[in-house]
Amino acid sequence: MARLPPLAALLVLCALGAFRARAAGAGGNPSAVLLPVSKDDATLEYVTDFRQRTPLVPVTAVLDLAGATLWVDCEAGYASSTYRGVPCGSKPCRLAGTAACATTCAGAPSPSCLNDTCGGFPENTATRVSTGGNIITDALALPTTFRPAPGPLAVAPAFLFTCGATFLTKGLAAGATGMVSLSRARFALPTQLAATFRFSRRFALCLPPSGAAGVVVFGDAPYAFQPGVDLSKSLIYTPLLVNPVSTAGVSTKGDKSDEYFVGVTGIKVNGRAVPLNSTLLAIDKKGVGGTKLSTVAPYTVLESSIHRAVVDAFAAETDMIPRAKPVAPFKLCYDGSKVGSTRVGPAVPTIELVMQSEAASWVVFGANSMVATKGGALCLGVVDSGAAPRTSVVIGGHMMEDNLLEFDLAASRLGFSSSLLFRQTTCNNFRLG
Repeated sequence: MARLPPLAALLVLCALGAFRARAAGAGGNPSAVLLPVSKDDATLEYVTDFRQRTPLVPVTAVLDLAGATLWVDCEAGYASSTYRGVPCGSKPCRLAGTAACATTCAGAPSPSCLNDTCGGFPENTATRVSTGGNIITDALALPTTFRPAPGPLAVAPAFLFTCGATFLTKGLAAGATGMVSLSRARFALPTQLAATFRFSRRFALCLPPSGAAGVVVFGDAPYAFQPGVDLSKSLIYTPLLVNPVSTAGVSTKGDKSDEYFVGVTGIKVNGRAVPLNSTLLAIDKKGVGGTKLSTVAPYTVLESSIHRAVVDAFAAETDMIPRAKPVAPFKLCYDGSKVGSTRVGPAVPTIELVMQSEAASWVVFGANSMVATKGGALCLGVVDSGAAPRTSVVIGGHMMEDNLLEFDLAASRLGFSSSLLFRQTTCNNFRLG
C-alpha cells in the first residue's frame, strides 16, 4: 500500500472517525496504549498478546514492522457477536487501496465467508507467503498501563483488520494466530490507533532478549524506565525514508513501501570507516538498496560485499581473540571463554551505523553485535544476504534488543537511544501507569 503525503494523512485520520473507541472503565480516550512483547526461543520472533472480539478473548500474534493490517486466522474457531464485513466500495475499502471484493460466499456466514466484502492480502512476512482474505472490523482491547500489571483496557469497538487462513500461520511462533502490523500503512496499528484514540501518530518499540519483557507503546507517554531513567528527551533522531517501490508480497504498480527505511551512509568498526560501495546504501528508482528495520529478521542481514567488508574489518580489530569454528549462519566466531565482559555485553569493538552525520550514529555494542551459541562460541551476528538482495542492509531484531526506538510517523523520523544497558536499565524495566 502507498504511504500518504502529510495532508492526505490528516484526511485519512478524519475519515477513520468511525473507528473511535470507548475506554473501558474510563471517562475518555487514553493518552497511550501498549502491547507487551516477549521473544520466542524457537523462531526468534517477537510475540505479543492482546484481546479481541465479543466477548473478549486473548490472541497471540507476531510483531511485524511490515504488513498492511493486523491479520488473524479466521478459520480456526473465530467466534464473535460484533464482527462486521467492510463493504466493497466503501470509504474504508477505498482507503485500504484494494480492488479485491468478495461478492458472494456459498458457505455459512462467518468472518471468512461474507457477501459484498472488501478483500485484502494478508502476508506472513516471515515465510513470504500471502493469501486473500476478507477485511472486517471487530472489537480490539489493549492495556493502558504496563507495570506493575497491565490494565485497564482501552477498547476500539470497530478495529479494521484482515482475515487470514490457518495455513498462513505456518512458521509463526507456537500459539501465534496472526501478525500485528506496525508499518506506515493507513490501517496498520500506529495510524489506526492514533485515529481511534486521538493521540499522536507515533509509537515506541523496545524489543527484549529471551526470557525478558519488552513493550510497544502507542501515543503520548513518557519513556520511563527503572531506576529513574526517562528517555523522552534524549533520543537521537534521523529521518525515515520512503522506498518508492512496494516491498509487500502483493502490491499494485505505483505503490510505495510501508516499511521503515533509514539513511545509513556508512559503517564504522571500532571508530574506523569500513570501505563500502556507497551506492548500495541508497535506494534506487526501482526500490533496490538502502537500509530498513525488520522484526522478523532475527539478525542483521548485509549484501555480500558489505558483509565481507564488515566481517574483515571486525576480524582485523579482534585478531588477539582466539577464533572458533564458524557456526551457521555466521562467518566469524570466537572462543566465548576468551572474550571479556562489560556492562554493554561482550568486550568487542563497537559497530556504528552512520546516518546523516557523525552526530547521528547508532552505536552498536557487544550485547547487540555478538550472538552466543550453544557450543560456547561467540559469533558476530551479521548474515550474508547474497550479491543482489532487494535491500542492502536489514537491521534485524537482535541488533534492536534493549534499545528504545521511536517511530514518529507524523514527523517521519526515527528516534533511537542506543543500548539501554549503558544507562543500567533494560526494556524489561519500562514503566507506564
